[in-house]
Amino acid sequence: MSRKQQMGFTLVETMASLAVLVGVSAIVMTGINRMMTTQGTISNRTEMHTSVRSATELLEQEIGQAGRISLAPAGANVTLAAGVAVGGAVPFTLLPVTAKVFPGEQLVVDSGNNPITGASLQETVTVTGTAAAPTAAFTIIHAANVPVTVLGGFASGVVPPTAAPANYANGSTGTVLKLYGDINGDGNMVYVEYTCQQGTAANPGFLYRNQMAFDAAAKPAVDNSKILLNNVLANPNDPNNNPVPCFSYQVLPSGPDYYVVDVAVTLTEQTQSPDPQTQQFQNETKALLNVSPRNVFYTYQLAGLSLTSRVQPMPASVTNLLQ
Repeated sequence: MSRKQQMGFTLVETMASLAVLVGVSAIVMTGINRMMTTQGTISNRTEMHTSVRSATELLEQEIGQAGRISLAPAGANVTLAAGVAVGGAVPFTLLPVTAKVFPGEQLVVDSGNNPITGASLQETVTVTGTAAAPTAAFTIIHAANVPVTVLGGFASGVVPPTAAPANYANGSTGTVLKLYGDINGDGNMVYVEYTCQQGTAANPGFLYRNQMAFDAAAKPAVDNSKILLNNVLANPNDPNNNPVPCFSYQVLPSGPDYYVVDVAVTLTEQTQSPDPQTQQFQNETKALLNVSPRNVFYTYQLAGLSLTSRVQPMPASVTNLLQ
């Protein structure tokens, strides 16, 4: 064995090896750092995309459900609790007791034909009196336990905008979307307001969702528990440099009523944290340009066929909640 082999590595060789190791380590650490920064950017944007997508999906679903009318929870068999006679303002009650009616609502009572005369037993009556003590003008005698249903939908399920052409008092606006009906598809009618509070990059705003029973005595105040989306910014201007509202509406008239048959939703959100690479907030604009309130559009078609007995009016309790 030679003398050099007995001595091992020289100092120069050791230093060279360490230099190579440090260089490789630096390259690896730089790559890991870049990968972590890129992952932070992706995570930041993914969180923003997820939140705005969840909000717009809920908006799309609830706008589609707006205008649906129900008497009682799904699956309930609604009937007259007792028989009624012919008269101009005859009191009536419904089973189950959870069934709710309101003045102006048009109910379909009974079904089938008289076994003796063959005449139809079914008629459509308009509720009068009060929600707690309803009455109706019956032209046919009805026995207890006959079915009671409600057909059609609300003409103003998406409340028409205050601005022309509808000129609806306290209606929907570019920043507040107002809708009502069996929104959740569970047989319980509710009133829902979406309030879009646009902000700036330094002071972003919020999208609020406020839900209550359609016959609630008062509207709950908007607070942090009702925030659906945060970090909301003003939308970019359109090609003509006009401001783009959060909500816009296509309104069509039919008879004495106005129908919102299409809603456009535009929301801009920024990320919760600055981008790790640029140190700037990122933002995204999400636009739903053709969200159709299918129940309102269906009611609009019924009105066009002169089936006005299926066009349900806005309950007075909802009118009060518009304030």
